[in-house]
Amino acid sequence: MTLSTHNSAPTAPTAPVTGTSDATAPRGAASDGAAPDGRRTSPGPGLVAPAEGGQWPRPVPVRTVSEERLHRKRKLAAAYRIFAKFGLAEGLSGHITARDPELTDHFWVNRFGLDFSRITVSNLLLVNAKGKIVAGQPPLNTAAFAIHSQIHAARPDVVGAAHTHSPYGRALSALGVPLHPISQDSCTFYQQHVVYDEYNGVVLSEDEGRKIATTLGPHKLAILRNHGLLTVGPSVEAAAYRYIAAERAARTQLIAAAAGPLRLLDHETASFTAGQAAQSDQWDRWAFDALYEIIVSEQPDLLT
Repeated sequence: MTLSTHNSAPTAPTAPVTGTSDATAPRGAASDGAAPDGRRTSPGPGLVAPAEGGQWPRPVPVRTVSEERLHRKRKLAAAYRIFAKFGLAEGLSGHITARDPELTDHFWVNRFGLDFSRITVSNLLLVNAKGKIVAGQPPLNTAAFAIHSQIHAARPDVVGAAHTHSPYGRALSALGVPLHPISQDSCTFYQQHVVYDEYNGVVLSEDEGRKIATTLGPHKLAILRNHGLLTVGPSVEAAAYRYIAAERAARTQLIAAAAGPLRLLDHETASFTAGQAAQSDQWDRWAFDALYEIIVSEQPDLLT
């Protein structure tokens, strides 16, 4: 049985990245931000959080394919570091992915065996739709491919996807219940998430990944029963911040339920509050960028 709290239509696919490439393999696939002559370059535009200065809200700049690839890889490496800092990892379990902007059936993911705190731009893997590593050093986490390949295939609008075994998300998943509308923050997921009400062991088959993707449907969060959380977004930033927000919402719900009966917001109020976050794609990106600014300052090696 699947518990769903959403019945809206899927999000429309995002517009293609401006720029062209005539290479058969992605240009800059293993780029670490170095100039063609090997000199280190500055991080470049787009790395400063909107609140740091200048125009706010700041629009997303037009990027070439190579620039967009590097942008996604930087955000992806930073997401791993932020997850490690926040204690969202569990051993070697968990994965965050970013769709490649040119080879759109390929995605970037962490190298299996590396702790999240050691992920950098240069040690990310590029994986194709058949599970072959196109760029980077093996090995690949089988579960990462089984789940994320099906998510990216089913949802062309999804650029980023995140799944780990975080403590509060895992605890909530053991109850097999959705996030209830008990606060302003939890309402951002109201009618926009589902419970995948099955557990069939470690996800090692594409068939199981396909079932998860089917249940996720057009939503931005799936609570995988007895497993954990999975979030998606139109950017790496949105997917990563949604995971952080869902984990915090799960923590709030568990704490509140332990203290006494939950007082749920009525449907009208919860729907209105959720509607106030209609621009959540941008807000999630901005919220992540605020964290990005901090993690890059603290751990600049992630950009190498």
